[in-house]
Amino acid sequence: MTSSVSSSLHLLKPSSNSILLYPSRTTDPRRRSQAPVKAASSGDSNGPASNPTKLLTFLGKGGSGKTTAAVFAAQNYAMSGLRTCLVIHGQDPTADWLLNCKIGSSPVVCNDNLSAIRLETTKMLLEPLNQLKQADAHLNVTQGVLEGVVGEELGVLPGMDSLFSALALERFVGLLGIMAQKNQHKDKFDIIVYDGVSTEETLRMIGVSSKARLYLKYLRSLAEMTDFGRLAGPSLLRLVDEAVIMNRDHTQFNGRMSAEIWDSLEQFLERGSSAVSEPNRFGCFLMMDPKNQLSLHTASRYWGCAIQAGTQVSGVFGIPLPDSPVKSMEKVKKEFSPLPFAFIPHLPSGSPPDWNAIISSSASADARNLLSFPASQGKSMMPSIQFDAARKTVTLFMPGFDKSEIKLYQYRGRSELLVEAGDQRRVICLPPKLQGKVEGAKFMDRSLVITMR
Repeated sequence: MTSSVSSSLHLLKPSSNSILLYPSRTTDPRRRSQAPVKAASSGDSNGPASNPTKLLTFLGKGGSGKTTAAVFAAQNYAMSGLRTCLVIHGQDPTADWLLNCKIGSSPVVCNDNLSAIRLETTKMLLEPLNQLKQADAHLNVTQGVLEGVVGEELGVLPGMDSLFSALALERFVGLLGIMAQKNQHKDKFDIIVYDGVSTEETLRMIGVSSKARLYLKYLRSLAEMTDFGRLAGPSLLRLVDEAVIMNRDHTQFNGRMSAEIWDSLEQFLERGSSAVSEPNRFGCFLMMDPKNQLSLHTASRYWGCAIQAGTQVSGVFGIPLPDSPVKSMEKVKKEFSPLPFAFIPHLPSGSPPDWNAIISSSASADARNLLSFPASQGKSMMPSIQFDAARKTVTLFMPGFDKSEIKLYQYRGRSELLVEAGDQRRVICLPPKLQGKVEGAKFMDRSLVITMR
C-alpha cells in the first residue's frame, strides 16, 4: 500500500494498469394550460419527432408506494390532455384496483387519454422469435433449424424480464431511434409511465445502453479479428439486421458492409445512453416513506445508483399516513437537497379512488407541480460530474454511498476513470487538461473529490 492520500482515503495499485481507491473506515394551484409536453402529431410516427415520447419511472424500496405514484402520475398527465400509457411489469394487481380497470397484455383504455398495459415476458418473447424465423426463412442462415423452435413451449429464464421490458419500452418510446425505422405501434403516446418489477431491474435498464457499448466493442473485435468471427459475423449481422432493425420495405443498412453496420449499432446505443440523461426524454423520481428511516436511506442510495447508471433524479415523493403527520420534514428535505419534495395524498383503501377529486385537490398541488416537466428542474439537479482544470480536480456527486463502498480504477492510459459503486460501473472520460495519474482523493459532502497530477 502506498502512502495515505488523505486522512480518510488510501490508494492501492493492484497492477501497473489500474489504480484502486479504497476508502478507510473511520403550493401553487394547478395550471392545466401549461402541459409539460405538447401532444405529438400523427405525422411524427415516421422519422424524428419534434415532441418525442417521454419515459417516466419511480425508484424506491418495496412497499414505498411506487405503483401508487405511477398511477397518480399517469392520471395527472392524462387529465392534462396528454396521451398517456401506464406500463406495468409484474403480476401485482394493485394498479388494476387503483384504476378500476382490468389491465391486459395489450393496451387497454382506462379513461380519457389514459391507457394501460401489463408486460408479460412469456408473450413478449414470441414476437422477436417470429421475426428471427421470418428473417431466417429469407436468409437461410440456420438452414431451417430455427423454424422448428416452438415459442409457446419456451419458459422465462432469469434476466429475460429486463431484456424484453427494455425492448417493449423501446417500441413505445424509441430512445434508441430504432422506432423511427420500425414503428409497430399505431398509437403514439406523449407519456409512458413505467412501473417495473423492482428498482434494481429498472436501474439495469436505465444503464443498459451505456453498458452494452463496451460489450459491442469487444464483440466487434471478436468478429473482425478472429477466423470464427470473420466467418460467422456477416451472416449473424444480416440476421439481426433483417429481424430487428429492418422493416419489410426499407432498411438503412441495405448494401452496407459489416463495419458500417457495427458503426450504426454503436450510434443506436450512444443515442440511448444520451436520451436517459435528457430531462425532456426521461424522468426519474424517488419514492419513500418519510417516517421510515430505512426507506429514507434506501431512496438516498437509489439516488446515487441512478447517477451511476447514467441518469439524473428529478425529485422525491412521499405518501404520508393520515393519522401520522410528518414532524421532521426539514430533516427529509436536507437529506435530499437540492431535490424538490412533494407528498402524494394518502388514498382510501375501501373502494377505488375518485381520481378527479384527488388530482384536482389542493393536497395534490405540490405533486402536480413536481410532475410538470421541465418546470425549472435544471435548478434542482446537482451536476454529477464537475471538472476543475485550475485545481486539477474531478468532483463526483455520489449521494447514498459510504466512502468505503467507492472504488476507483484507471485504465486505457490516463484518459478516463472507472468508478465502481452500488453494483454499477461508470466510465468518465477526462478532458485533455485533466488527463493524467490520480494523485489523491477524499470524500466530503456526498461527493468524491479526485485530484489529478
